[in-house]
Amino acid sequence: MFNNCFKNKKVIVTGNTGFKGSWLTVWLHQLGANVVGISKDIPSSPSLFEELQLSKKNEHHFANICDGQRMKEIFQAAEPDFVFHLAAQPIVSVSYEEPVDTFQTNVMGTANILEALRFLKNPCKAVMITSDKCYNNVEWVWGYREHDALGGKDPYSASKGAAELVIKTYFHSYFNKSDSNIKLVAVRAGNVIGGGDWALNRIVPDCVRAWSQGEAVKIRNPHSTRPWQHVLEPLSGYLRTAQVMAEGEIVIHGEPFNFGPNADQNHTVLELLQHISNDYQSAGLNEQFAIENNNLFHEAGLLKLNCDKALFYLQWKPVLEFEQTASFTGAWYNNYYNSKETDLYAYTVDQISQYTALAKQKSIAWAI
Repeated sequence: MFNNCFKNKKVIVTGNTGFKGSWLTVWLHQLGANVVGISKDIPSSPSLFEELQLSKKNEHHFANICDGQRMKEIFQAAEPDFVFHLAAQPIVSVSYEEPVDTFQTNVMGTANILEALRFLKNPCKAVMITSDKCYNNVEWVWGYREHDALGGKDPYSASKGAAELVIKTYFHSYFNKSDSNIKLVAVRAGNVIGGGDWALNRIVPDCVRAWSQGEAVKIRNPHSTRPWQHVLEPLSGYLRTAQVMAEGEIVIHGEPFNFGPNADQNHTVLELLQHISNDYQSAGLNEQFAIENNNLFHEAGLLKLNCDKALFYLQWKPVLEFEQTASFTGAWYNNYYNSKETDLYAYTVDQISQYTALAKQKSIAWAI
C-alpha cells in the first residue's frame, strides 16, 4: 500500500487531535510511519484523539501554529520526511463569531508552517490541506477545477482562499528553485463525514449526539444537497499525493489538487441521515428528525469539485458509493455508543482495512 513509502519515515501531522488528523494518524501508524503531532488543544468532547489513546502511540506537541518560532523549533528537531498540515479553525459558524482568530489561524498559521519548512535542511514533502470552500462559490452545477477563482463570502471561506494564496506565494518565492529541499502541494476537499467527528454545528455529529441522548436531531436545511464523502477518501488522496511527490516519476511540485466523490454522489441532508440511521441503533426514538428554520448565517449552497486532475496525475479516484459512506459512518458511531466493550482503535483500523480491500478490488493505484 502506497508502495511502503511511509515505512520508518518521520511524519509531522499538524491538527493531529482533530477528526481528520486522528484518522490520518491511525492510518500512518498502520503504514509504519513515526508520527509527530502538533495541535494547540483537544478540539471536542468526546475526542477521537483521546478515545483512540493516540497520545500513547506517537510523539505529540501541544503548540499553536500561530507561534512561528515554536513551529521552527519542532520542525528542526523532528527533521520530517513528510508534513501534512491540517491544523485550522474549521467551523463556518465559529468564523462569524471569531473572524480575526479564524484569519490568524488559517492564514498566518499556514504561513508559519511554510516558514518552518523554508528553514529545514533536510528533504521534505509537504501536503498543505485547505478546503473546497477556498473557491469563489457561484453555485454553478458543475465541479470547480483547480484553476478556478478563489474567494469566499464568509470569513471561513475567505480564510481558506487566502491560505491558498500564501501557499502559492511561498512556492514561487522559495520552493520553486533547483536547490530547494522542499516539495509541496495544496489539496482541497470538503463535506467529509465519518466516525469520530464531534465538532459543533456539523450535521452528522449533531445527529449522533441527539440520538445518543434519545432526542430527534434538529435539521435546518433538510433538502440541502452536498457531495458527501467518507474521511478516508480525501486522506487516501493526501497520502497518494505525498507518495507521488516522494517517488518523483511525475512532477507535481506546487500543484493544487481536488479530492471529492463521484459527480453523481450529491444527496440531501435528509437522505444522508436516513441512510446513517440504518446502521445506528436508536431504539425508543419515536421521531428521528425535526425540521426547524434557523438560518443565522450564510452557508453556501451547492459546491462540488472536479477531480479529473487527481485521476490523471495521481491515478486517484474515490472508493465508496454513497450508501457505503453512510454505512461506514453509522456503523462506527453505533459501535461507539452501543457497543462500548469493543476495542475502538481496533475497530477504526478494521474500517481502514475494509476501505483498503475495496480499493484493491477496484485496482486503485495506491492500494495495489
